[in-house]
Amino acid sequence: MTSQYARYREDADVLAAIGAAVGEQAGRITVRLPRALADAAVAAWERDEIEPLPAETPEQRVLRDRAAELALIGLAVSERGRREGDVVEVDLDAGAVGAAVRAAPR
Repeated sequence: MTSQYARYREDADVLAAIGAAVGEQAGRITVRLPRALADAAVAAWERDEIEPLPAETPEQRVLRDRAAELALIGLAVSERGRREGDVVEVDLDAGAVGAAVRAAPR
């Protein structure tokens, strides 16, 4: 491993340690989602994916990971979501909130 990647490994270890430290503090975050988005997340959770996938490109892996994050948000909505008119309020794990924010266009 080059010295640059050794440094990246050390940085990744520090990031993981920060995650462990703040993960205990962050817990769940209450968010408000438009009902249509909450319903789409629940539909993703309820969908059955049974076909084995061929080897993935890095871009395909990112898409699959994001779809999985959406499905987990759908699980949270279906278990803990509170509908208030056109909005659904739900307590999400900080990691799920982070995944959604990272997926948003910049």
